[in-house]
Amino acid sequence: MDDDSRFADFVAERADALLRYGYVLSGNPHDAADLTQETLIRLHRAWPRVHRKHDPESYARTTMARLHVSAWRLRRRERLVWDLPEGSHLDTLPSGVEQELWQALGALPRKQRAVLVLRYYEQLTDEEIAGVLGVSRGTVRSHASLGLGRLRSAVPDPAGTGTAGPAGPGPAGSTGPGAPNPTTTGGRTR
Repeated sequence: MDDDSRFADFVAERADALLRYGYVLSGNPHDAADLTQETLIRLHRAWPRVHRKHDPESYARTTMARLHVSAWRLRRRERLVWDLPEGSHLDTLPSGVEQELWQALGALPRKQRAVLVLRYYEQLTDEEIAGVLGVSRGTVRSHASLGLGRLRSAVPDPAGTGTAGPAGPGPAGSTGPGAPNPTTTGGRTR
């Protein structure tokens, strides 16, 4: 089997998955298609080398993440929106907290968004993310922390409990099992 037919088989098999990955990275179907197309062009150029050395899909995903983060597009400040100027929109958009989460994720800087997508969508470790993006592990952790902080502040707690998470503090004046008991702390709260 020659290289061109192997590449065609790879594209037929994995193009949809790469397009979905591009959508999660960019949050926009048009940018996802552009990312996928540019990645497949680069993969085709490097196919003989990539096919022999390692998994072509990891090469493609790494290329997509780097293209997304880099300033390779001239229109990086242009922002496409869901709402059309005139006319109705027939697709069902996410509602409530989901919509707020997508908007907050879309508002993150590119590197923070890429780190969060690689960590939570691709389930990569910090070291793997650092390798994909070409940055240090500390930079990955910093971007993840800043991105999660911005998401937490932008999206309200869906349960409405006011907690910061499963192990986080409860609302002010909480008397639940994790709350300090003033009688056992000498009348003081911690």
